[in-house]
Amino acid sequence: MAYASGKYAQFICDTCGWAFPYKTAKMTWQGDRVCGECYEPKHPQLDPPSIGADAEALWKPRPEVPMPQSQLGLVTTTNPSAAGMSFTDDPIGSKFDGEEGTGAVGDLTVSTG
Repeated sequence: MAYASGKYAQFICDTCGWAFPYKTAKMTWQGDRVCGECYEPKHPQLDPPSIGADAEALWKPRPEVPMPQSQLGLVTTTNPSAAGMSFTDDPIGSKFDGEEGTGAVGDLTVSTG
């Protein structure tokens, strides 16, 4: 289908209502046909940039490796069966067989042995 060139045609501005040459018409972002004086480009704040989703995974994660533990300060005593314990070896080497000691702090006195 062929269209006319429109060199003598006019259009009515959707904003001000005045007649202007057809070839000078501008289309707004809302779909209105307006003259050059009524034309306003779309403000950037009306179409903010899209923000992607938050990252949930780590980049190149390493597998969890079990760390060696020291049994939380396990100590063997001279008579473990009397205390209800059944330890034989201490993995951190704090064995107190036959050791005696005395200490005092203020009115408190502690004695081992």
